[in-house]
Amino acid sequence: MIHWYALQTKPQKAPLVSQQLTARNIPVFAPQLTIKPVNPRARSVRPLFPGYVFVRTDLDSVGQSFFQYLPCAVGLVSFGGVPAVVEPELLREIEQRLAQINAAGGESFMKFRPGDRVRIEHGPFAGLEAIFDGRLRDSERVRVLIELIGQRQIVLELNVGYVVS
Repeated sequence: MIHWYALQTKPQKAPLVSQQLTARNIPVFAPQLTIKPVNPRARSVRPLFPGYVFVRTDLDSVGQSFFQYLPCAVGLVSFGGVPAVVEPELLREIEQRLAQINAAGGESFMKFRPGDRVRIEHGPFAGLEAIFDGRLRDSERVRVLIELIGQRQIVLELNVGYVVS
């Protein structure tokens, strides 16, 4: 039967693996997120799942070893030696959400300015107010300041997705 599977690739090789599979007429889904980087010369798109692509194939006819020995591929994501099937509904939801994000201008790491008041939405500090201090260089993390005891400010480094305005 034909199913979708997640294929792990070597670091930075997902585009090459996607090209190889497409050349062999194997459908590939490699979701890309539009970003607004700090450096205008940096890439403006990045993979949503770095190091992975989704492939649609019939493993009975192609064979699992094909994906293990494909240049720059690590192999299919498996549990107990059995490749995990990815439900098409999940991929449709990812595609729809990604289209919404990209249509809205993509993900922006510059939506906050130093001094902006923000709220932490996830993690052990969820619900606390903080002051945005800056974005960490070459990272998807940010630095915020929170007041815990009196006037003392504590510095936290968080994933940019944990913070909202």
